Amino acid sequence: MNPEALLDQVVSIAASAGQVIREIYQQGSFEREIKADDTPVTSADMASHELIVSKLQALTPDIPVLSEEDADIPLAERQQWSRYWLVDPLDGTGEFIAGSGDFSVIIALVDNHRPVMGVVYVPMTEVCYFAMAGHGAFKKAQGAVKQIHSKQLHNINNHPLRIAVSRRQDPQKVLGLFHDASQCELVVLGGAALKSCLVAEGQADCYVRVGPTGEWDTGAAQIIIEEAGGELCDITLQPLSYNRRETLINPDFIVMGAPALPWQQILNAR
Repeated sequence: MNPEALLDQVVSIAASAGQVIREIYQQGSFEREIKADDTPVTSADMASHELIVSKLQALTPDIPVLSEEDADIPLAERQQWSRYWLVDPLDGTGEFIAGSGDFSVIIALVDNHRPVMGVVYVPMTEVCYFAMAGHGAFKKAQGAVKQIHSKQLHNINNHPLRIAVSRRQDPQKVLGLFHDASQCELVVLGGAALKSCLVAEGQADCYVRVGPTGEWDTGAAQIIIEEAGGELCDITLQPLSYNRRETLINPDFIVMGAPALPWQQILNAR
């Protein structure tokens, strides 16, 4: 299967999972539990997980799947993977439970430790962001597809820096990372991938995440923001790693729409 056809199939799989999530959400009745890491999981997470894994295994039987809901795989086994699917079946479970609608389905293809394909599907709006290495980043909404680009600011002297943050994040923890918080304007939204996509389409200048996330939260977002003209890295401005550590938990990170800005100066020295 050529890469473009594979991407089309993955978009279709994400949309199918999104439909399952949307139906459960609209019914308003779902099971919920607390996982060992004290994060919530619902029957919608699990239904999406099972659908995505089964469809990806049927589509590409030779490519393993690493999903947030089945991530207890030791590095010794994962090290053998040169290519794998990286999945968050429901990014924004807290938002799903709270009823905000700000959640998404995330599927990425990682090749040689780098995301090379990514899909972020939003069940409640049926908007889909997708990208493939070397082919640009795109947004599909109401049946129309358009290429998206991050905003390439050259300076922030006369422009407030629009920072996407989670409504579940203490804004002071985020603002404390910036040298001059008075130049910052917060854009509040749920779901890690959705905020990354907001930067990718130029609606925010950066997204900062302080606190634990998994590699499945950033895989698709990374290739989407890179293909849109931005970067995703940790807050010391070093690249994130994929499938190189025993832990799959990310460090704090930042998504930058305009990598050419002097981020070492914009951020407090670390």
